[in-house]
Amino acid sequence: MTNSAAIIGGGVIGGGWAARFALMGWQVRVYDPDPEAERKITEVMENATRVLPMLYEAPMPERGTVRFVGSVAEAVESADWVQESVPERLDIKHRMFAEIQAACPQDAVVASSTSGFKPSQLQDGAARPGQILVAHPFNPVYLLPLVELVPSAASDPAILARGKETLTALGMYPLHVRAEIDAHIADRFLEAVWREALWLVKDGIATTEEIDNAIRYGFGLRWAQMGLFETYRVAGGEAGMRHFMAQFGPCLKWPWTRLMDVPEFTDELVDLIADQSDAQSGGRSIRALEQLRDNNLVAILRALKQQDAAAGALIKAHDGRLRGPLRAEVPLVTVRRKVPVDWTDMNGHMNEGRYGQLFSDASEELMAHVGADQAYIAAGYSYFTAETSVKYLNETHAGQDIYVTTRVTLGQGKKLRLWHEMCRAADDTVLATCDQFLLHVSLETRRSCLPLPEVLSAVEALAAQHGEST
Repeated sequence: MTNSAAIIGGGVIGGGWAARFALMGWQVRVYDPDPEAERKITEVMENATRVLPMLYEAPMPERGTVRFVGSVAEAVESADWVQESVPERLDIKHRMFAEIQAACPQDAVVASSTSGFKPSQLQDGAARPGQILVAHPFNPVYLLPLVELVPSAASDPAILARGKETLTALGMYPLHVRAEIDAHIADRFLEAVWREALWLVKDGIATTEEIDNAIRYGFGLRWAQMGLFETYRVAGGEAGMRHFMAQFGPCLKWPWTRLMDVPEFTDELVDLIADQSDAQSGGRSIRALEQLRDNNLVAILRALKQQDAAAGALIKAHDGRLRGPLRAEVPLVTVRRKVPVDWTDMNGHMNEGRYGQLFSDASEELMAHVGADQAYIAAGYSYFTAETSVKYLNETHAGQDIYVTTRVTLGQGKKLRLWHEMCRAADDTVLATCDQFLLHVSLETRRSCLPLPEVLSAVEALAAQHGEST
């Protein structure tokens, strides 16, 4: 059964939610009275479709549809999840929740993207207060996994539990905020940094670009993988956090920041910041900046994924859940994926070394298919590659959907020979081929040996089947 999501409000955040749900296989209905909403969300979908699959080695779920409807009632009817992303005005949100609850199923999760309001404020006057909670995401919603999930004392525990389960299944990280507080958790940090940055610009100490450079060339890189407290724990050296706090704790009394003292938003200050920001962006359009941002995020998240760290660990775990067994077809389709942006060389082509990685991924899928999986390796056996021959036939670029087919051309005793073809999904053009010869080895002796009977039997069966079909 296909899940259904209703998106109420199709701005930057609502569009990001629509893309995240649809690309994870949900059917999506969007309501937004803005006549430009469909165009805007279509553009967001195009970029999300380009980049989100780059995070995964597993094939993505079959993409859900995004349908634009003319009323809240039509959007939320039979919806499993309703995501409200209308402007940050409590009166508008109360009006939306009244319309939503008049038409949505009573067991649907009704969530708000609000960055500032507490759930109890949203629930005030609602027909079913327990159905409403806060699910505050971060832009771009289709790439960044964090969602602050905030209930109130009136929230239904079953709704909260289903919210966590759904967001996790979407590849996101639901951070359960323990108690209601204005602006939740993350935006309180952002607001503090924002206030200080405004003063630094106003006082002529730094430009907008210099402040951004201080973040992206320095602590921003550490925060992306370690957060705040773990960063400072490491800064304390071998003595850890206790030493760091003893050393730098007294600084908290020094006048390093302006804290809650906020500069007045005069026309002069707004013009100063806006002009500096425009100059900093070099005349690039918002869409160009979004693409650059998303390319960089994909590269950073994939690096973290390779190290099984921070947000990358979440994506790696989700990638594993998206994987399914290979279908019994000839040849076997061992890989389906999108070429990531960090796989290209100076010519914009897929780097030579990545072909080897891709064909290696295909052989590992084949090995798992015949039973030579992680448990088999843990038991002390595996296949090692002895020889490969790769031919590059056509150009391959970042963002292309590709697949790899694999045939067993020899499966006899210790020997396993595979023929891989990498193809462009759009037209089935063969982009590269690989002839790969592997030997079965004992990981204890590091010498070749016969596979265990069940693996040998599976390999021989595939070799016979694939030989018959050539």
